[in-house]
Amino acid sequence: MTEHAPSLVELARRFGIATEYQDWTGRQVSVPASTLVAVLAAFGVAAGNEQERNVALTAHLRSYWGRRLPATLVGRSGDQIRFWVHVTHGDPAEVWLQLEDGTVCGGIRQVDNFTEPFDLDGRWVGEASFVVPGDLPLGYHRVHLRSAGTEDSTALVVTPDWLGVPERLGARRAWGLSTQLYSVRSRQSWGVGDLTDLTDLAVWSACRHGADYLLVNPLHAAAPTLPMEPSPYLPTSRRFVNPLYLRVEAIPEFAELGKRGRVRQLRSDVQRRAARVDSIDRDRAWAAKRAALELVHRVPRSAGRELAYAAFREREGRPLDDFATWCALAERFGADWHRWPDSLQHPGAEGVARFAEKHPHAVDFHRWMQWQLDDQLAAVQSQAVRAGMALGVVHDLAVGVHPDGADAWALQDALAPGVSAGAPPDEFNQLGQDWSQPPWRPDRLEQQEYRPFRALIRAVLRHAGGVRIDHIIGLFRLWWIPAGAPPTEGTYVRYDHEAMIGIVALEAQRAGALVVGEDLGTVEPWVRDYLLLRGLLGTSILWFELDRDGCGGPLPAERWREYCLASVTTHDLPPTAGYLAGDHVRLRESLGLLTRPVAEELASDRTELAAWLAELRRV
Repeated sequence: MTEHAPSLVELARRFGIATEYQDWTGRQVSVPASTLVAVLAAFGVAAGNEQERNVALTAHLRSYWGRRLPATLVGRSGDQIRFWVHVTHGDPAEVWLQLEDGTVCGGIRQVDNFTEPFDLDGRWVGEASFVVPGDLPLGYHRVHLRSAGTEDSTALVVTPDWLGVPERLGARRAWGLSTQLYSVRSRQSWGVGDLTDLTDLAVWSACRHGADYLLVNPLHAAAPTLPMEPSPYLPTSRRFVNPLYLRVEAIPEFAELGKRGRVRQLRSDVQRRAARVDSIDRDRAWAAKRAALELVHRVPRSAGRELAYAAFREREGRPLDDFATWCALAERFGADWHRWPDSLQHPGAEGVARFAEKHPHAVDFHRWMQWQLDDQLAAVQSQAVRAGMALGVVHDLAVGVHPDGADAWALQDALAPGVSAGAPPDEFNQLGQDWSQPPWRPDRLEQQEYRPFRALIRAVLRHAGGVRIDHIIGLFRLWWIPAGAPPTEGTYVRYDHEAMIGIVALEAQRAGALVVGEDLGTVEPWVRDYLLLRGLLGTSILWFELDRDGCGGPLPAERWREYCLASVTTHDLPPTAGYLAGDHVRLRESLGLLTRPVAEELASDRTELAAWLAELRRV
């Protein structure tokens, strides 16, 4: 094991950065010092030498004593939440609570704290501890502090101890379909499956086959430029939706359009092209659909529709404006905001405001499309439930966003620069994975009271019966990879999982939805137990359910874990037909991802397949 300087180890510890970890084989691995320095730099901390590290350690300590209240308090319903306050030593501290509904209440009591005061530039700062009562309602509250004529406050988030499944599902098992919406094409869609197709699939599977849910791929927004990013797991924004999924003819103003023949011609051209090829041509579909949407956008709206649009804009607020502005800017300057003029590099820059003022129609077009998507998503969920589904649509939340996209631009103050999220080497990806997505900075999330994360979860659950969170392990710890380094030279960074999972549970309970955590890959043993104790479902995939304590073959069906979503495969794994043919082994071999001869891999794969077929015949 490599010995690191004690100052580097301590600095990494304070920021939740692992200096060593256990790999998938059980071997203890020391993280390179260069990785630790690079990851600390992503936190804005210079740590290249002993002097820089000592300065950073001192600054971190002073920052703690310079705060009068913690940045955010998060606790579970029924628990007493303890927190500290910092005031000038000897000064009284008045602390009270304001609930989410505006009610002001007491009940906060002071408890013993024998911490010595700290000399902060000649002012002695004392620390006192208080406890919030355990009978508070769920929600987003505020703790207030007044001392020496100055008042401060911080967020207090009370989350469910247990989420569970919605009551309407009961104790029975439920089944449903999983679909990639872009592939669900119909005679009416524009070469790509859309939200009306999703409605039809949900109603058909519920009425004809008794399905209780429909799990759909992430519908997150892609950049509106060509070529359109094909992966729904590398979106430009996770909070907003891809307008490629709109059904133009389902927009109310389409009925008032005087150029409906032009729209039908655009659709016919795309459909003829789609009928000749097997692949999904997103670019051609989007170009045609965008032209049609521009025509519909110009149609005057009724008074009621104008009021509805105004209410939508007010609800979505600044994030919607930022997203729409980014889209308009991307169409003008390209989809990589890093290459834009300096005056457009940040959503708060004056150049951005001037652009929005100069191009109101372009910005409003993208804002308006999100309104139409919200309407059509609401219709999908409503129709699915009316058709008999207990849950309706279960949406999928991707791990992160494109580094050059809208969220990376709008949320850059909450994301870590110079690193990307990924996964360490494991049994199935022995070189590791780099997803090229900027991770959340855990310290910034806390400082911002988790508002960006809260808004994201609320948005994906707005018209849903549930959400599947891809790589939910990333809410506990996430593999950060310095720019230019291979995935093998990353390290884990810790997140406050009590806060992250708690907020997910709170938003899901308010939405009446369940949460499925994709808990595959390299997982600390206690994490799955924690998710179960919080009432979040796990994920079981047929190919991974092996009897590791026995013969190593397929785990008998009666021994699969409960309280999880079980499926044959996922988007990360080969399609079932490809698995049966062994195509996944040949593909990995062609990409140079195998660590042993391809013949050995194929033989092992055939043996495993035969065992699974035998188990399926048994049950």
